Amino acid sequence: MSFVELLSNFTKAVETADHEGLANLFLPDGTYVDGFYGAFIGRPAIAGMLRDHFWGHAKAFRWQMLDPVQQGANGYVHWIFSYTSVLPEAQGRRVVFEGMSRFELEGDLIRRYTEQFDRGLALAQLGFPPERIAKAVHRAAERQNAKPEVRPHLTA
Repeated sequence: MSFVELLSNFTKAVETADHEGLANLFLPDGTYVDGFYGAFIGRPAIAGMLRDHFWGHAKAFRWQMLDPVQQGANGYVHWIFSYTSVLPEAQGRRVVFEGMSRFELEGDLIRRYTEQFDRGLALAQLGFPPERIAKAVHRAAERQNAKPEVRPHLTA
């Protein structure tokens, strides 16, 4: 399967709530690192993430993958993502944001998926109060700064 075909299957699974279909695009011990919800390891956890978090908190997903590039076992893509919130405090609000993703591949399957996007921009569209947005952004900064590869950048 080509990287473009993988992206098509990936977005279709998210958009149609195909939990098992998304999970089966990953190695059995693959990892999906979501910018809001964190890391999910293994197919059952990835299927649960899509079912309980994505589709538990939103509906009407659209994920447009743009300008895919593959270099060896790594695939990169710019994307536009949107959904309608079903959270009680943000019911019916449409959220749109852009980001980029890295797919670490092994054969036709995903070993690790990670993404980068502006969480604050997405959360502001939900109408969350500034202190809630700040809390989420601070947690994201803590996760980033805890990575071993980031630590050298934290010292002058």
